[in-house]
Amino acid sequence: QVQLVESGGGLVQAGGSLRLSCTASGSISNTGTMGWYRQAPGKQRELVATITSGTSTEYADSVKGRFTVSRDNTKKMVSLEMNNLKPEDTAVYYCNANLQSLYSGHWSNYWGQGTQVTVSS
Repeated sequence: QVQLVESGGGLVQAGGSLRLSCTASGSISNTGTMGWYRQAPGKQRELVATITSGTSTEYADSVKGRFTVSRDNTKKMVSLEMNNLKPEDTAVYYCNANLQSLYSGHWSNYWGQGTQVTVSS
């Protein structure tokens, strides 16, 4: 069974830092674009940052210069380093990845279960 498992959320004061990690497990042969999305209460889920298999990155304007997305292909892992956190960064953060099945060769898109990030003022 293919799944994405996230870790690293928590409570932090404004100006602080957190690091989120997400590891893909199961019968996977390749990982494509991986990234992070977030959803605050009463709002739609939005893109935070993505990174392609060629390590090209994309960031939401609101996090540019504060967040850094990276990946480790050997570990099938994507991470998000979050610095200078603000109360408006408070949300549930979801890992997302395009993964290739080891058996069928088909690519599918997967979501993690979400991890809460709360930034106090």
